[in-house]
Amino acid sequence: MTEHAPPETRLSTGPDAARTRPPAEEADVIVVGAGPAGATTAFYLAQSGLDVLVLEKSRFPREKVCGDGLTPRAVKTLVAMGISVSEQDGWVRNKGLRVIGAGKRLELPWPELASYPGYGLVRTRLDLDEMLARRAQQAGARLLEGVTVTGPVLSERTGRITGVTARPAGEEGERTYSSRIVVAADGNSSRLSVAMGLRKRDDRPLGVAVRTYYQSPRHDDDYLESWLDLWDGDRLLPGYGWIFGMGDGTSNVGLGLLNTSAAFGRTDYHVLLRKWLKGMPAEWGFTEENRTQPVRGAALPMGFNRTPHYFKGLLLVGDAGGMVNPFNGEGIAYAMESGEILARTIVQALARARRAETERVLAGYPQALNQAYGGYYTLGRTFVKLIGKPGLMRFATRHGMSHPALMRFAIKLLANLTDPRGDASDRLVNGLSRLAPNPE
Repeated sequence: MTEHAPPETRLSTGPDAARTRPPAEEADVIVVGAGPAGATTAFYLAQSGLDVLVLEKSRFPREKVCGDGLTPRAVKTLVAMGISVSEQDGWVRNKGLRVIGAGKRLELPWPELASYPGYGLVRTRLDLDEMLARRAQQAGARLLEGVTVTGPVLSERTGRITGVTARPAGEEGERTYSSRIVVAADGNSSRLSVAMGLRKRDDRPLGVAVRTYYQSPRHDDDYLESWLDLWDGDRLLPGYGWIFGMGDGTSNVGLGLLNTSAAFGRTDYHVLLRKWLKGMPAEWGFTEENRTQPVRGAALPMGFNRTPHYFKGLLLVGDAGGMVNPFNGEGIAYAMESGEILARTIVQALARARRAETERVLAGYPQALNQAYGGYYTLGRTFVKLIGKPGLMRFATRHGMSHPALMRFAIKLLANLTDPRGDASDRLVNGLSRLAPNPE
């Protein structure tokens, strides 16, 4: 990994490269945020020959709250970027999802599909995010770490964003960075989007996740484990708990809750996590003396909870655009996929000869997202509302767990894993997604 060199704000172009010239403050595209969405967008833009400047407020390696589990959908995006996902390179593979609920336990292997690999992965965000950022640099993107974006720069004539102001760590005052297009990849809070007047939508789902790590003999589990029964006293809450073995002597243990619960916002999630873990077998080691990290929490922006995804030269990607899957809380795959969709859009837009043509291509980005996820996310929002009803959640868990075939269908639906022309369950999921109305 790259050593931290003075000044604290540093330009780095990959672990093996040394570039000492001052960073140019102009680019074709500025990407704000170097998480999975920003890094993937920058990777594909740089691969296409565009000058890309990525501004990241933190310095790698840096921590992010996450379950660290990657479904086959996420694995596909990593492979497409040329990242080795072998176990020799530090990845931990898993076979599928183990579901526990209503007193039953089912092991559901990942479906065998042509479109996706038949395995998932586990990797800490501490490693994963830096790996993706360095991959973008290897493709030619310029990354500035320790730069906090403070606001948009707007054209007085058109009101369009033409760059950003930012405060580099260790420097007094602000700098101005200019570009033809600006990408907001700055996560759930997306201060840049808010500064442009784009706030979260109250009619879209939001989740909260908390997680920590414990030393545990379950660290080498080859299934991701999901607990459907998440109780607060005598109340069954929407959401689920998870246990993901990290392969390094520790397990990532956490829970996620949805805002469709009447208890959302009034629950102490740290206390709830401790209550849930008290019921675990003692030999698993999920006790305070075995906890290796603090309990941390984060919001899960779901189902396009910030729109529009294109506004006056600003394009939203990943969590900034609320692209977490409402069915299962997965965000990394959709952050990376939307980054690739966005990069294709920008490359085509900037190849147009006239500004009006460029604008027309950029305005098509929300339609491209709707085509990829719109109907499916509409189904997901309906699902979130339904499981917000404790009685229905209890009924679904009890009856679903008694029918393994139904649960195998459910894993395809919840993880969004189907082939375009697959079996009957694939066709049903795909058909429901096509028939569901695209979000406004």
